[in-house]
Amino acid sequence: MNIVFDCERMKHPYTGLFEYCVQLGKALQTCTAPDDQIIYYVPERYERYFGNGAGYRIHSAVHRVFPVTVKCADIVHGNPAFIKTAGKAKRIITIHDLNFLYEKTSPAKINKYLKIFQHNADKADAVITISEYAKNDILNHLTTGNKPVFVIHNGCNVSEYPDYDAPGYRPATPFLFSVGTVLPKKNFHVLPCLLAHTGYELIIAGKGNSDYADKIIDEAKKYNVADRVKLLGAVNDKDKYWYLKHCEAFLFPSLAEGFGIPPVEAMHFGKPVFLSTKTSLPEIGGKYAYYFDDFAPENMRAVFEAGMNHYAQTNPIPLITGHAGRFNWERSAAAYLNVYKSVLQL
Repeated sequence: MNIVFDCERMKHPYTGLFEYCVQLGKALQTCTAPDDQIIYYVPERYERYFGNGAGYRIHSAVHRVFPVTVKCADIVHGNPAFIKTAGKAKRIITIHDLNFLYEKTSPAKINKYLKIFQHNADKADAVITISEYAKNDILNHLTTGNKPVFVIHNGCNVSEYPDYDAPGYRPATPFLFSVGTVLPKKNFHVLPCLLAHTGYELIIAGKGNSDYADKIIDEAKKYNVADRVKLLGAVNDKDKYWYLKHCEAFLFPSLAEGFGIPPVEAMHFGKPVFLSTKTSLPEIGGKYAYYFDDFAPENMRAVFEAGMNHYAQTNPIPLITGHAGRFNWERSAAAYLNVYKSVLQL
C-alpha cells in the first residue's frame, strides 16, 4: 500500500496542526507493513524529516493552481487543493473541527469556510475527524452522503526532559498554567479571577493576538492581579515540559476545540485539569477533569476550590495519568491504517 500523507501544515510551527502532522507522520512509520510505502508531502525545509526510508514530495504554492499528482498512490490522505489522485487511488481527508461556527466570525466567512469544507468532502471517499463532537458537527453542517465518517482521537506523546530546570520565566510563587494560541476562542480572559484572594501566579504560554492579550491583562487589573498574570508568548518544548511538571493546576476554558491536546499533556503529569464544558473537552477529559459550566467569577472560583480540595483528598494521580495514556499516537496511527485498508475496499 502506497500512502501519500499531506504535511503541508508543517509550514506553521508551534501549532496544533504542525504537531498533528509530525506525530502522526512518525507513528505511521512504526505501524506500516514492510511492503507499505509512505510518501510525505512537506514544505521544502522538512524534506527527509521522516527519514531516508520514506518518499517525499515538496509542497509549493503553485500546487494550489496546479496540484501535484503522485501516480503510484493507493491512498491520498490530504487536501485536494494541493494533491490530485490518479488511477484507482482513494482520497481521505481529515476535518479536525468546524470551530469557526462558534467564533465571532461573520456569516459571509462562515459560508465561505463551509463551502471549502464541503468541496473537500465532495472530493473525498471518506472523512476522518478527531472527536465524536466534531463528527456531529460535520454531519449537521456538511453533506457526506453515504461516505463513511470515522472518529480517531489524536495521540499525545509528551517529550520528557527530567533534568531540565531553566525555564525562560521562573514563577516566584506557586502557579496555574495554560497553553494555546492567545485568541478569543481560547477564553483565557476568564482566568485571572481565580487569582483573587490567592497567592498564585497565572502563566499562559502561546503566540497570538496582541489585542486579546491586552484584554486578558485588563481583566487581571479588575482583580488587582495584573502583576501575577504572565503571557509568555510561544515557548519551546523544554519550557512547556517544565511548566506542566511544576504547575499546581492546568486551566483550559476554551470555547472551540475539535480535540484539545494540552489537557491531555497536563494529565500525563497527573495534574488537576479544569476545562470548559464546551465542544469536545468533556469527551477528552472524561470524569478525570473538573469543569467550568459557566464563566461567572463566583462560579469559577467555587469549581476551582472544590476541584483542588477533591484532588488533595482523593489523590487521583494514577487514574489521571492512566486516562492520559489512552491517547497515544501509535494507537492513532494503527487506527488510521485500518481506515486506509477499509477505504481501499470501497
